[in-house]
Amino acid sequence: MRRATPRISTPLLALVISTSSSFSCAGPAGAGEAGEDRLDAVRRLLREVPLVDGHNDLPWQYRRRAVTPGRISIEAIDIARGTGEFDPPIHTDLPRLREGGVGAQFWSVYIPVDLAGATAVQAVLEQIDIVHRLLARYPDSLELALSADDVVRIHRAGKIASLIGLEGGHSINDSLAVLRMLYALGARYMTITHSRNTGWADSATDDPEHDGLSRLGEEVIREMNRLGMLVDLSHVSEQAMHDALDVSGAPVIFSHSSARALTAHPRNVPDAVLRRIPENGGVVMVTFVPGFVSEEVRAWHAAEDAEESRLAAMHPGDPERRREELERWRGEHPRPRATLAQVADHVEHVIEIAGIDHVGVGSDFDGISSTVDGLSDVSHFPRLLAELLRRGHDEEAIRKIAGLNILRAMRAAEEVSRRMRTGASPR
Repeated sequence: MRRATPRISTPLLALVISTSSSFSCAGPAGAGEAGEDRLDAVRRLLREVPLVDGHNDLPWQYRRRAVTPGRISIEAIDIARGTGEFDPPIHTDLPRLREGGVGAQFWSVYIPVDLAGATAVQAVLEQIDIVHRLLARYPDSLELALSADDVVRIHRAGKIASLIGLEGGHSINDSLAVLRMLYALGARYMTITHSRNTGWADSATDDPEHDGLSRLGEEVIREMNRLGMLVDLSHVSEQAMHDALDVSGAPVIFSHSSARALTAHPRNVPDAVLRRIPENGGVVMVTFVPGFVSEEVRAWHAAEDAEESRLAAMHPGDPERRREELERWRGEHPRPRATLAQVADHVEHVIEIAGIDHVGVGSDFDGISSTVDGLSDVSHFPRLLAELLRRGHDEEAIRKIAGLNILRAMRAAEEVSRRMRTGASPR
């Protein structure tokens, strides 16, 4: 799912490429005996505390690889036996989830922004159906979680707690009734926009229409608070982030975003918002999307987009020549690589600005076409946590980053819901 990026000049691209060429692309941090000790420590911690990944698009892989549109076969991808043979790659299966110590997974039910109205509602129902069918097919490994206590209980039972996150507020078709029914089907967060504005909220990658949230947008946030559904601010504009923080009486989350101070992508969280997160109690779940993690990668994608636009203007009506010349351009301008160390930098930046109680991880595996060096699939989460141990973060910090922070935010949202349902103030 490509994200919109601003254009970049050719001189800046040259600087980006020269900078990236000196960047180390060595193997995962923590190699050697001491690194193995840290990995062993992380694996022990993840037996005690569930690692909660905020965002995985595996359900979309079933839909996009369906042979017959509208007939999605759960048997087409058997995650019990591994998915390494698929092309394009699939980042997720049960053996690798186990290897990665994943104790709880928010399965994203992503809806493309070109679907609208009743079509979008149907699509989100079909995506939720995929999650429920996966749970029914793999009951010894996966179990639906509807609360923080469910996550803890399922993890202790040796299974992977499975939560549902709605990716794209357009899927409710401006209807609070649809929102309530999606909650009843198991949805426990909603990303209030995707790459375009909804009728009530501005996206980070679209031209503003509402100056953040409209009045209906504020009603949606309050209803999510009442239900106990987490408000996910990944994908929304900076003003919409601030508006949601003004309105929400429960902690918000960013299910898959990183720090804008390090990578200037509009999908990332600016410091002005990070500074407000402690008062709200929210959690920024740092993502592994290369263009959100590495400024060099972000700039390269912007330059690629600019080159595509130039070729379209130069060679209208000749798609084959445009394709050939774009491939030649890519050969002359190799894509830089994002690294595990850069992901760790984003985690540390969130800690520096918002505090250790307000950071988690949200990979976006199976929603991305390229991965970070050292974090190529769901088996690699321990590598990131081991790198943070290497940098001096203690075991209690690792527990918080892995899962305790998001579980605390979930419990707080559940408490707000209990108060609101009895007529009390959410705050």
